[in-house]
Amino acid sequence: MDITKMSRREFYKLPHRKWNEDIGEFDSLIILPAKTDVPGLLKYHIKRLGAKIFGLPEPSVYEIKHLHDSGWRCMDFVACRGNEPICRLSGWSDVLHIGGIAGKGSGWTIDCLPKSGLLRLFCREGRLRVGLAVSSFEVFPVK
Repeated sequence: MDITKMSRREFYKLPHRKWNEDIGEFDSLIILPAKTDVPGLLKYHIKRLGAKIFGLPEPSVYEIKHLHDSGWRCMDFVACRGNEPICRLSGWSDVLHIGGIAGKGSGWTIDCLPKSGLLRLFCREGRLRVGLAVSSFEVFPVK
């Protein structure tokens, strides 16, 4: 399959790697925000309402399939070699730390907003500045 010709649905149908499988090196990642779990959201909100009205236990966000326990939406990632997808990699992550976690990398992070599923890019180094509005968009950390 050629990633430039694949639909979103085709990306979601790709197989996951095994949790401990090393797929080796690849060229790029495609970020897939988790699909909205409408039945799970409805069930969660009904249970929250029941907790308020009847004093029942508060429901867990674990009951909503697309949310991480942090409350942020999960993401999955597709590894690619050239324009060919290899497999899906995670599915349970709410944050992508570019270069590693805890200061071992560049400090760039991507997460996925809970309600909209839109992606947010930020930098541990602080604020951001952008380049000109041309065909290639540039983002820089402000130190």
